[in-house]
Amino acid sequence: MSDRRPSLLRLLPVLIFVAIAGFFALALHSADPSFVPSTMIGKQVPEGVFPPIDGLEKAEGKPEPGFTSRDLAKGRVSVVNYWASWCVPCIEEHPFLEKLKSETDVDIYGINYKDRTEAARRFIGRYGNPFTAVGTDKQGRAAIDWGVYGTPETFVVNGKGQIVYKHVGPISDDSLKAKLLPAIEKARRVATETLPKS
Repeated sequence: MSDRRPSLLRLLPVLIFVAIAGFFALALHSADPSFVPSTMIGKQVPEGVFPPIDGLEKAEGKPEPGFTSRDLAKGRVSVVNYWASWCVPCIEEHPFLEKLKSETDVDIYGINYKDRTEAARRFIGRYGNPFTAVGTDKQGRAAIDWGVYGTPETFVVNGKGQIVYKHVGPISDDSLKAKLLPAIEKARRVATETLPKS
């Protein structure tokens, strides 16, 4: 009996480790990877200025503007997308940003994250520009305020400048239809319902 107890004590750490590993494995396979709780939901977008990408031009040859947080509170529902040229999932999601723009006519504000200017310009030149305005967050300081974990991340912002939805990871056809489009429509519907009646 005394011999058995020390061997059980030696196995206890292994059993605990196996139980914890099993729990995490189950959580990884059953959870939605695009859902990460955000403390920003329902809050005003953080104050910030996003300077333009130097040398980036619109199709008409005019400079592509940057933007500020105030541009996100002008009465229209908008989408903010954190992206980078070095981010492979950003390439995968880019056609869905184009689709989002064409299907909703929503303003999409791009924030180029910790990127080189020339690489960001090449990315837009190669894959297209679905953005209403493109700003930069070269040091990643604004991303901390927004609660960004990595790129790509996408936020739906209501007309008052409040974050109403956050999508982590690349937008896919499924997530566009099942999550982003409904979040945009809900934000528009809520805005219409709260308008003063004449």
